[in-house]
Amino acid sequence: MATYSLPPKKEQSSFKKFKKIFILLAVIALYVWTFLGIDIDWTRAVERAASNFHRVIPKLFSPDWAAAGEVSQKILETIFIAFAGSFMAAILAIPLGFLAAKNMSRGKLLSAIGKWILSAIRAFPDIILAILFVVAVGPNAFAGVLAIAIGSTGMLGKLYSEVVESIDMQVVEAMEANGANKVQALFYGVLPQIIPEFLSYAIYRFEIDIRASSILGIVGAGGIGTMIIFAANNRNWNEMGMILLAIIIVVTIIDFISARIRRKIV
Repeated sequence: MATYSLPPKKEQSSFKKFKKIFILLAVIALYVWTFLGIDIDWTRAVERAASNFHRVIPKLFSPDWAAAGEVSQKILETIFIAFAGSFMAAILAIPLGFLAAKNMSRGKLLSAIGKWILSAIRAFPDIILAILFVVAVGPNAFAGVLAIAIGSTGMLGKLYSEVVESIDMQVVEAMEANGANKVQALFYGVLPQIIPEFLSYAIYRFEIDIRASSILGIVGAGGIGTMIIFAANNRNWNEMGMILLAIIIVVTIIDFISARIRRKIV
């Protein structure tokens, strides 16, 4: 029977060993410096956490089933906010994705402008956008929809542009060489290559937006977040447990369904 042996491992140079040790020590020093720089009374923090654990945690695991009806309504509103915002973002991100794609823009300047717009949008967290839209349109679910839509547009636009840049341009060039115009090349050469991944990314973003919209109600943007802040302020931990249970169930179901859909699309 033939025997096989692995080739000997290359010995690392002294410089590489020193580099790894230096990086490890630097990371440890950074963590030590960070914790020493935090002005926290650790003894008091641990004592308070221990006392709250015995007082709060058991109530979280004893949900208030009487609030199930109101929680269901708010969860449904949260899903609608996430869906409407994701749907708007999936549409708004298409032209921005094409603008940012280097192989679709007529010049580097247009592509750079598109990428800059998408980067500027992504710079704002969803909660900040929600605060701005609550001030603009009032404390309601529409503010949450706008916050989700704008926040998701930045991410989807970047992903869309990367998808467009990765398409096989030889298909488009072959169609144009055979007399196809720009519109025909777009509909028959570009779209069939990008639609599956566009849909997959849009569905994936909807999963993220479900989680994001769950917290936007804290600033008045509608959804289950409104109940979260009221329950926390009133120290109603049984109701908080019901809210958390509903969020876990909904997020798990949506993740499972969307994962199956994305596997069939791509």
